Amino acid sequence: MSKTAINYIEFKASNLEAIKKFYASCFGWKFTDYGPAYIAFSESGLEGGFELTQDAIVNGALVVLYHTNLELIQKIIENKGGIISKPAFSFPGGRRFHFLDPSGNELAIWSDQ
Repeated sequence: MSKTAINYIEFKASNLEAIKKFYASCFGWKFTDYGPAYIAFSESGLEGGFELTQDAIVNGALVVLYHTNLELIQKIIENKGGIISKPAFSFPGGRRFHFLDPSGNELAIWSDQ
């Protein structure tokens, strides 16, 4: 089996401009805009992004893993009791899906292949 590592972390944000200003001024993070609802950050030690939401933010962090074969790792997750919470979808740079572990934690796995 291919090694799967934490590769990216995603947060929710109610105001992308305010969140960019906050993290840039506090920590020097750099940002790349991907449309009106998503910004990616870098120079933080681990790359990640902020997704715009109007919902109340309860658990705003999404840990994103990387795997070279989405179909294979999805089958493994399902066979081991994981639940797919968001089917695979495309985004600039690749594809990903979300899943729930046996305790209900939501994570995502992406691939650029």
